[in-house]
Parts: sequence; C-alpha cells; structure tokens
Amino acid sequence: MIDDPHDPICGRAIHADPNAPKTAEQEPLPESMRRKPREAKSPAEWAYQRLILYIQNFEKQLDREHELAIGLTDSGAGLLRIEGIGYFDPDIVTFYGTDTAGNRMQLVQHVTQLSVALRAMAKPVEVPEPRRIGFRLAEDLEQA
Repeated sequence: MIDDPHDPICGRAIHADPNAPKTAEQEPLPESMRRKPREAKSPAEWAYQRLILYIQNFEKQLDREHELAIGLTDSGAGLLRIEGIGYFDPDIVTFYGTDTAGNRMQLVQHVTQLSVALRAMAKPVEVPEPRRIGFRLAEDLEQA
C-alpha cells in the first residue's frame, strides 16, 4: 500500500494508452530508497530521491539526439540542461546546469515550491554522445 514506507511501489499513474511506457510511479522503488523509512527522511531528501526516478524514466525514452533539461516554471529563465542535482536538508533541492546559450545556471528551490517540467533538449552538436545524468544519480543513491 502507499502508506507502507517499505512497499516497493508507492505511487500510481494511469494513461489513456495502455501501451504507454511505464512511468516512474509504476516502477518499484529501488532497494536503496527502501532502506530508510520515508518518515526518517527530510522533505528535501525524499523529493531528491523521487526526482532521480523521474529523471531516469524520462531519459529512457529519449533518442540519441536529445538530453534532459528542465523548463523553469514561473521564473522566466527558460531551460536548464541538467548537469547535477542536490539537496540541502531539511527543505532545499538544487539543480545545476547550463541554459540554451551555454551559460552556467543553478536553480535553488524550497520543496514546497518544487515544480519541475522535464523537457527533451537537443544535445550540443559538438558532444558525440548524449549525457545521461539519471544513471549517475541512481549509482550515487546506491552508494549512499
């Protein structure tokens, strides 16, 4: 059930197309996220861990010409190509990256204001392979 912090699935999503790819909510929680009960996690840590699942799932569906970016809501700052994500207990989540012109960007958000639009962004032409941060984030989560 959703109330059990050790339940391998703690979310739900339904789509009109029954053949749509699985969403992050439909996948079991990784063991690394089940080691510590939700009640023992700060809002920032729990939001950070779930963002990793959304990012991994989104990246699985990208082609080789696109990378992950976030559309910055309500800021007018445009897109941020995600190159790093962090959190600062108890309530801050941070996104690191670059904008569409290649300028460094950092978005710091309180978890109560967290609203992220994951977007596909064309990878830079000079980069031969798309950079996938989801794998690195999940690897770090496993080692924590």
